[in-house]
Amino acid sequence: MRVEKPSTVTKIDHVIFVLVTVMYWFTIYSYVPILTAYLDFLGATYLFIGVVVGSYGLMQMVVRLPLGIYSDVIKRRRPFIILGIVIGSISSFGFILTDQLGWLLVFRAMAGVSAATWVAFTVLYASYFSKEDITKAMGWISVTMVLGQLASMIFSGVFVEWFGWLFPFWLGGFAGIVGLILCLWLKEEKENSTHEPIEVKDIVSIIKEPLLLKVTLLSVFAYAIIFITIFGFTPNYALELGATTAGLSYLVIVFIVPHAFAAIMVGKWLTPRFGKWPTLLVGFIVSALFTGTIPLIHSFSVLLITQAFNGFALGLVMPLLLGMSIESVDDQKRATAMGFYQAVYAVGMFAGPFVAGILNSMFGLSAGFYFGGVIGVVGVVLVIIWQRAPQSRKRSEEQRIAVK
Repeated sequence: MRVEKPSTVTKIDHVIFVLVTVMYWFTIYSYVPILTAYLDFLGATYLFIGVVVGSYGLMQMVVRLPLGIYSDVIKRRRPFIILGIVIGSISSFGFILTDQLGWLLVFRAMAGVSAATWVAFTVLYASYFSKEDITKAMGWISVTMVLGQLASMIFSGVFVEWFGWLFPFWLGGFAGIVGLILCLWLKEEKENSTHEPIEVKDIVSIIKEPLLLKVTLLSVFAYAIIFITIFGFTPNYALELGATTAGLSYLVIVFIVPHAFAAIMVGKWLTPRFGKWPTLLVGFIVSALFTGTIPLIHSFSVLLITQAFNGFALGLVMPLLLGMSIESVDDQKRATAMGFYQAVYAVGMFAGPFVAGILNSMFGLSAGFYFGGVIGVVGVVLVIIWQRAPQSRKRSEEQRIAVK
């Protein structure tokens, strides 16, 4: 029997949340398709580009867990959402003020601080649903995230061709202002204040949760791949193949649209039919294949086709891991668990492009994609191992019962 969402949460509340989320991601991602190309235009090395892309993840590593813990302590999510939108808007406007590479690093790092507040978004939206519908909720919020990213990035390259490099940054800044206004109607129900404040032992017990640790490590690999490819160096490779800045918009579209479609399918059709671990396995296999073979592609049109498959594969993996990260955690500790999960997977956002930037500087642009393919293969191996573990325990238990 389906458990209905709380009656006090209306359809309008869901709509407002979706709009706020779209504006939030719009302000952070409006310039992402052209960021590495813009830095290249300004004369940055591949190493520095990797540092700038990685700074986004580094700040999330530092900020997300403390933010999640503090959010659980004060039992509030909305103030962090507002803070994230404000910082994201400032970050976008900052790129307009200067073309000095050092300052651009600072402003992209600020976008990472803004993204760290995503933990508050996910926990607040989870509170709109019953516990039985958490996986579905995380699937929908992943779709909302992708919609915001897609809306912001879809015309980024085209706008650069029409209005110059700075136009996407203007769009991102003003989107943040719109999102801030919408927050006036963002609903947050008061949480039960009778719960004991979260303690250090609670944090340790959450972090030691086996399922949380497994899905967090897999997320590190997934985010490393996406920040090496579409949010990292794939746009640079596309330009080497002869693509225009407008072509970068096409690259984003063919990646993000299948990504969003997969995020919808994963909770509604795929995992109920095939299971979570088999779905993860397919996602990592396909992503490893279409990341590691990027250097073998010598046509922009072929690159578009392969990255559509890559986007779909990562769209299977990311929302599924997001839902699995909190499905075994008590409601009152979800922000802490989500803060840990998102802080650690940010290691992939930082280390992936950073290491790829080093490899690209030493061996050429292909090296980073080979590195991303290897990361995907490691993810495949871990999924196979962890998928077999419950089955082995089940067989052992059945054998013990048979002996008795």
